[in-house]
Amino acid sequence: MVRPLTCDVAVIGGSFGGVAAALAAAESSATVILTEALPWIGGQVTSQGVAPLDEHRLVETVHATRRYEDFRSMVRAFYQQQYGAPAEMLDGKPLNPGNGWVSALCFEPVVGLQVLQEMLAPHIASGRLQVLLNAVPIGCEGDSSHITAVHLQTDDGMAAVYAQYFLDATDTGELLPLAGLPYVTGAEAQEDTGEEFASIDGAHPERIQSFTYCFMVEFCPGENHVIEKPAGYEDNRDKQPYSLTLYDRSGAARPFHFFTSTPESPLPFWTYRRVFDAALLDPSGKRNDLALINWHGNDYHWANPIDQPKERQQAILEEAKQLSLGFLYWLQTEVPRDDGKSLGYPELRLAKEALGTADGLSMAPYWRESRRIIGRYRIVAEDILVSANEGKHQAAFPDSVGIGWYAMDLHPAVGDETTMYAPTLPFQIPLGALIPQDCDNLIASCKNINTTHLSNGAYRLQPVEWSIGEAAGSLGAFCSANGVTPAQVHGDPKIFRDFQHFLHQRGVLTSWPQEALDSLKE
Repeated sequence: MVRPLTCDVAVIGGSFGGVAAALAAAESSATVILTEALPWIGGQVTSQGVAPLDEHRLVETVHATRRYEDFRSMVRAFYQQQYGAPAEMLDGKPLNPGNGWVSALCFEPVVGLQVLQEMLAPHIASGRLQVLLNAVPIGCEGDSSHITAVHLQTDDGMAAVYAQYFLDATDTGELLPLAGLPYVTGAEAQEDTGEEFASIDGAHPERIQSFTYCFMVEFCPGENHVIEKPAGYEDNRDKQPYSLTLYDRSGAARPFHFFTSTPESPLPFWTYRRVFDAALLDPSGKRNDLALINWHGNDYHWANPIDQPKERQQAILEEAKQLSLGFLYWLQTEVPRDDGKSLGYPELRLAKEALGTADGLSMAPYWRESRRIIGRYRIVAEDILVSANEGKHQAAFPDSVGIGWYAMDLHPAVGDETTMYAPTLPFQIPLGALIPQDCDNLIASCKNINTTHLSNGAYRLQPVEWSIGEAAGSLGAFCSANGVTPAQVHGDPKIFRDFQHFLHQRGVLTSWPQEALDSLKE
């Protein structure tokens, strides 16, 4: 028997963007159902482990949305209340619990989960929001022009969610094939997008960015926590290869030491994505340092599991898991120690409890690339690259519903090991990229918006995904309350102005403040 559920806005996928969408829709008085296939909501920052936030250098002064600012503040408040952490670091910057150098805010995924649950709690208590965990979307009612229901496999059997608007907030765009919507994966052809760095030998749907099974390690001085050697270890070690040295597009080497700083390697590997700095938070010594391992060594780019038969998909994911466990084993047994005299750090303990899994790996891989809708507007690399916009200070779109900023960062992809880290302008998020060309009640809500393989490299990061999700949730609620469709909001200037005002009232920036842009010129 199928259990029917109804709401105004159904958010299918509890990704970071999905949580933002559900929060925005519920705060806008819509009734909302949020579903997630895993036991944890939060996607990138929780079940995928990437709690060190990839942000821009203005993030402490330019808050893209009020709710994202609240999230960051609540994370810091947790460590201040739980550990008596200071409000500021020694350099005067705001608290960074992990004191990692990749981000101004590095924290434990379980803390991110707790904060997200706390943010949603009032809406659950009011009855406006229902959250379904371990709920896997398996089918849709309706057709590619209009969805009437999404069917889910849940712990309690089958359920069908009926809604006015459906938001695809899954990390890999799972609703798109279920609803029969056209979509793109991988790398587009240069003759299609016109992008200078797009594929010159045709489209490559298989060419998605690498994905990563992240893991957490605790450093336990004087102890031995070496795991059993993983299957295929030698092959993975040599093929990847496992190394603490990174290389840029020119082939120049950037070596890292594990704990120490040197003139050639001023930033240690260990503090790159450290999420708990014991010296800062627990000087009594009850806890040790905890670090996230998300590095070239465990980036998997040998095959694309999206749109594969289930058995092949599972085989690819298992290969990726063994690659990550192999990298841990290499760190424990073969990485050169900083003393230059021995190999391996057996003191590294796989902290299984930190990610809530039996094998110690993230519940889901850190997905850098998704299926992408064919929308009313496609964001291409030249829209946002500094090199393509001489004299401009902001990558602006007339239909902006949010802002973001990050370099166009591409990791190795299937069949293409080229990397990229190209400067972009502070950019806006165009509404047209969230709306499919034909379906009148589906809204893309995270990495599945209408970017390209290249521009996705700037729009995929945590704060941008949050802003996309918040815009999508707000749009769903606005359309439901006003009896209009997303396409009408996008196509009618007056309705769009009303919606943009709706966003502004709720603390969403749709353009970069001029003073912030001016500060970048100084």
